[in-house]
Amino acid sequence: MKYEYKNPKTGAILGVTDDIKNDSERFTSTLNTIKFLWNRNSEPLKIVVDNMEFELLPNQIVTVTYLQNISFAKTKLPLSSILFNREFYCIADHDKEVSCNGILFFGTQDLPIISIAENQLKKFNMWYDVLVDEFTTPDNIQGDMLQMLLKRLIIMSTRLAKEQLIVKTLGNDQIDTIRKFNFLVDIHYKTKRKVSDYAEMLFKSPKTLSNLFSIYNQKSPQQIILERLTLEAKRLIHFTDKQNQEIAFDLGFNDPAHFSRFFKKMTQMTPSEYRENLSIKA
Repeated sequence: MKYEYKNPKTGAILGVTDDIKNDSERFTSTLNTIKFLWNRNSEPLKIVVDNMEFELLPNQIVTVTYLQNISFAKTKLPLSSILFNREFYCIADHDKEVSCNGILFFGTQDLPIISIAENQLKKFNMWYDVLVDEFTTPDNIQGDMLQMLLKRLIIMSTRLAKEQLIVKTLGNDQIDTIRKFNFLVDIHYKTKRKVSDYAEMLFKSPKTLSNLFSIYNQKSPQQIILERLTLEAKRLIHFTDKQNQEIAFDLGFNDPAHFSRFFKKMTQMTPSEYRENLSIKA
């Protein structure tokens, strides 16, 4: 089962499939799309994101963006997916409504995997059935209806993510600060590498941010910034043909030697050693 809504005038795309591995090439485009991946099977399945293998348990959802490299080579069961692009629904423009950036999308933390509890499963399954039904009703308001349904999925998933991925003792204002910090890092990590830069944008002191993140998890704000930079370096080494010097300049390093020292400090390997290790594994 595969459905796609597209608006040729705007380039907007919304797609749904119960088997993304087999249907990914059948959509108009999947390159610049954001995806919900939902394991609706009764058994776990595997996906590979940025060369790291993850197990998705039954009734778990993971969200991925076009910045991440996804492989379904190890996915042996049908994996449902809802995908959309910025032209269909811009989560940045609607962030005040859905509050998902930095939690579900464009965050700096681990892959956001959420579990649908038994008491929530009926609601998600009903949503899925309504979405599929709406694709069979082409009229002049179909796009608006589909956008409302997507927004509902984002809100439902964000609520679960806040409950499951963020310390429950934190208040809404604190959660909002955390997700905004994560989102800002994802945008500015190439040019802003000091906690004070982000504290200023958030109208907080660096100490306030550090104290908040010590409650949230074990990573400091500075560590999150550096790990985001390292992740992008790994992606560029693994998934592009760019040489180390090009990558260094892409990431805002004026001196390739400085980039090499930074990368070794973060990974215990130089960029060249990391590249060679990938070749050996391949």
